Amino acid sequence: MKTMELLPPNETMYAALLRRDASFEGIFFVGVRTTGIFCRPTCPARKPARENVDFFATSGEALLDGYRPCLRCQPMDPEGQAPKLIAQLRAEVERAPGGRLTDKELAALKIDPSTARRQFQRHYGMTFQAYHRARRLGLASREVREGSRVDDAQSESGFGSASGFREAFTRIFGVSPTMAKGRPALFAQRLETPLGAMVAVADDIGLRLLEFAEGHALEREIGNLRKQLQTNVVPGEHPYLAQIQDQLAAYFSGESLEFDIPLSPIGSAFQLRAWEVLRRIPVAETRSYSWMAQQLGITGAQRAVGRANGTNPLAIIVPCHRVIRADGSLCGYGGGLWRKKWLLEHERKLHRAQQDSNLRPTD
Repeated sequence: MKTMELLPPNETMYAALLRRDASFEGIFFVGVRTTGIFCRPTCPARKPARENVDFFATSGEALLDGYRPCLRCQPMDPEGQAPKLIAQLRAEVERAPGGRLTDKELAALKIDPSTARRQFQRHYGMTFQAYHRARRLGLASREVREGSRVDDAQSESGFGSASGFREAFTRIFGVSPTMAKGRPALFAQRLETPLGAMVAVADDIGLRLLEFAEGHALEREIGNLRKQLQTNVVPGEHPYLAQIQDQLAAYFSGESLEFDIPLSPIGSAFQLRAWEVLRRIPVAETRSYSWMAQQLGITGAQRAVGRANGTNPLAIIVPCHRVIRADGSLCGYGGGLWRKKWLLEHERKLHRAQQDSNLRPTD
């Protein structure tokens, strides 16, 4: 599985790539779709068009997406050229990235297998076998996503065993090869707000997740999305991510407290019903757990309602912050009680200002 590492906005990274900004070294790597190579932000090569690049948090992620290291900027060797033996090993891999290099073949190249393993591990922090395996899996995953048959991808990527290929693919990408075909990834972006960074996740169906980045629930919620939708979550751009960014900016600036972005949270039938009830709570107003239970037609279900609110994957938009105790006091909130208080005061202040504006006589 790719690690869920959040990157700067894609526009920021692309701008850094165009100006070869050294301050972004180690922050991201860029894959060029037209050439199949990945580079450092400062690569001197001609810059690709925006639509032809992918961004990665690590060189390993680029390898696993099917890209090979650039020979000009040496993205796997930021301190300079790789040692001669390491460079030779990588060159042998690129001659047949879908194949295998056995100890016997290494010996025929006058390379001591144990020395190769030791130096590769010391230089890159991964074994030579792991590097070669990443290249094979990256090529295979790209072929499957582009429509190749699974058995073709298996044989072309050098995996003699179907079960071995599927096991390795699933372990790294979090989804089997068959399921990967035709299943685009979920895209995630980090969004800055006055209450701290948030993470938004979306696909073509709608916004799947909006959570505070520091929240304990984030990892669980992302894992649940991957499991339920049988796909992966990767940093990237999507129209719904751009839309929620604009709508959050309007919300925090006071321009608009309403959201109209398509939503598609994942949950049980009861959770989905509870979240719909939350969306019916008017802006600048609050309701109790018992009120929610009544709306759901389940008297005495306050605890169940509380659990459903606690698993709400769409902070602010599905306003669980508007639920308080029956006595009017604030209660638990995944983002922290201070954020809950801030949101309620923000909405009340802006709502009052809007009402006052509507009551003023016009000339």
